[in-house]
Amino acid sequence: MSQQNSKSASIEYNGCGWLVLLIVIGGFFSVAVPSFQVKLRNNKQWEPRDYISLINKRQQAYFAEKSVFSTSVKALGIRIIKTETENYKYSHHTTKKATFNYGVSKHKNLKSCVGGVFVIPATKGESNASKNKKTTTSILCGADSAGTIKPPEPTYQNGKIACATGTRELRPSYD
Repeated sequence: MSQQNSKSASIEYNGCGWLVLLIVIGGFFSVAVPSFQVKLRNNKQWEPRDYISLINKRQQAYFAEKSVFSTSVKALGIRIIKTETENYKYSHHTTKKATFNYGVSKHKNLKSCVGGVFVIPATKGESNASKNKKTTTSILCGADSAGTIKPPEPTYQNGKIACATGTRELRPSYD
């Protein structure tokens, strides 16, 4: 009989052990799932950063090849870029000296981005630099607050690029 009693106690212990394990796992999920959902929501913020960074880089390559900026994203050969997604609408504005690329949020809880690529004189240290040779520099800016308004364009003045008031410089996600 003592053997049966020890088996019975063992089964109760294992049952209680499983209960404790389920409580621990349940507690983990109650903390982890909301945290994971926040991370998923925040990943939406990476979309315009990725898109605008890629467009900026392609505009720089396009300018290096043709000495002008592209007036269309399609001409840049970026097949993955759509002009509109579930969360953002993308557009651009091009001049002879700069191109601005926008990722404007379609939702009040997401932040918008703007990228600028500016024509600058080539420096002496660059290969093939001459007095008339031009190159480009770029910047990526994110809105300080969420909303559906197009962020102001970055500026290039006195040899320096800067994000406009209401935006801050972002690092491209691939850095």
